[in-house]
Amino acid sequence: MSPIEISLLSFALMLGGAATGSLLRRALPDHHLDEHAKDIVRLGAGLVATISALVLGLLISSASSSYEAQRNEVRQMAANLILLDELLERYGPEARPIRQTLRAAIEPLVLQLWGELGARGPQAMATEPSGNASRAYMALHDLTPQTDAQHSIKSLALQTATDTQRSRLMLFERSHAGIPAPFLAILIFWLTMIFVSFCLFSPLNPTSIVALVFIALSASGAIFLILEMGQPFNGLMQISSRALRTALAPLAP
Repeated sequence: MSPIEISLLSFALMLGGAATGSLLRRALPDHHLDEHAKDIVRLGAGLVATISALVLGLLISSASSSYEAQRNEVRQMAANLILLDELLERYGPEARPIRQTLRAAIEPLVLQLWGELGARGPQAMATEPSGNASRAYMALHDLTPQTDAQHSIKSLALQTATDTQRSRLMLFERSHAGIPAPFLAILIFWLTMIFVSFCLFSPLNPTSIVALVFIALSASGAIFLILEMGQPFNGLMQISSRALRTALAPLAP
């Protein structure tokens, strides 16, 4: 299910919990809803609400950190490509074919990362760089330096290319790590039980109904943010590919 579908489902479940609490309040005998039961339910609901708030806060913080890390990784890849191109330019005219191959490798890289070539599955794409990227990397090894400066530039270029490849693999690894389904189900269950407790002792009126809708919308919105930031290469909050697409300007003829 997509993040928006899971969020809408959690929203419906929380409102359903409120409706269940209202029905239970009418169905249960009065001695089941005395002051002692009210104290126990409210204290228990407070404990569950505290745990849920802590978990939601930690998940939002973790998802935000992961999202920012992957966005910085994309920027680092773009910076590495620019650096690699500048190193090859300084190496000399014999490196020009590699620079052309490097430019041809960017678009397939973007397509891989943003999932437009997902027919073979994420793991296949993660372990199979594009043909142009492989040719450029092998061509770097085949360079024959003639001076000490070229030896140094070749070494730096190989290191930069290796760092770029490592960043690509890290992005694939992080981009497919989401929240475990049982963990998410338990969190939604906790939130639903909180909404049951809201209406177990208090009758509903138009004001309380509107308040419950907004509270459920806020909680499901938090779940949406967590899930959406967990998949940074698609959805509404996807990382922009502009940094990679515009990293290298076309070579002058």
